[in-house]
Amino acid sequence: MFKLFKKKTKLEKLQEQYKSLMKDWHALSTTNRTESDRKYAEAEAISKEIEQLLK
Repeated sequence: MFKLFKKKTKLEKLQEQYKSLMKDWHALSTTNRTESDRKYAEAEAISKEIEQLLK
């Protein structure tokens, strides 16, 4: 309940976005290869941002 008003950190937002993109990538991997590749590239860019924040 108290977490309701807690603001998310930049790291938490990026991790959620990464998770969402990877889910979309997996779903598209069997139907639309070009869109799947685009989602994967976006996820990799976010992954690099996460690594930078963790350093």
